[in-house]
Amino acid sequence: MGADELWDTAESALEQALKNLKLNYRINAGDGAFYGPKLDVMVTDAIGRPWQLGTVQVDFNMANNFGLEFTGEDNKPHKPVVLHRAVLGSFERFIGVLIEHCEGRFPTWLSPKQVAIINITTPQEEYAKELMTTLRKLGIRAEADIRNEKLGYKIREAQLQKVPYMLILGDQEMNTKTVSVRTGKGKEIKQVSVDDFVKKLTAEIESRSLTGVFDSIV
Repeated sequence: MGADELWDTAESALEQALKNLKLNYRINAGDGAFYGPKLDVMVTDAIGRPWQLGTVQVDFNMANNFGLEFTGEDNKPHKPVVLHRAVLGSFERFIGVLIEHCEGRFPTWLSPKQVAIINITTPQEEYAKELMTTLRKLGIRAEADIRNEKLGYKIREAQLQKVPYMLILGDQEMNTKTVSVRTGKGKEIKQVSVDDFVKKLTAEIESRSLTGVFDSIV
């Protein structure tokens, strides 16, 4: 769409912007939207595959099609240049790339389920429910798995769901009002006070950390 000189002007503007910002780029001849040239922002995932996400397009043509104009400082009508910008590309594509990059193991603040509370035997059921209620009131996405299943089975299910944290509750934890923390990466910290767990987890979530705070504990 549009005259060759408009495309040349738009391409030059995009290239000059990249030079001004000192960004690395390469020209993909023949690419572009039908109404103008564009910048495609490429990212690579955890195993090095390239994906196109964000895009910026300079459009000298669509303003004419839609009859757009504005009044300039000279009080005369002018045709605008339209900038099309998609920061993340399509939402579905971005989520797909994010899942691939994280291999399904989201950082805690993004995880649909942040904490799985797992009792070892029936006597800890009420303690598990109590903890779930406490965490949910603080805005933490927690679920209590109090099914009559073996401990290893419930841990395995939480691992397959890629839950960042599991709280394992036995009689010792129930009697001392503590939790044994097991991270999604398999690290275990015995008998952590509930207050300490909540404090560290809340800080991790609020900071949008990409690494688990309990994984770094020696």
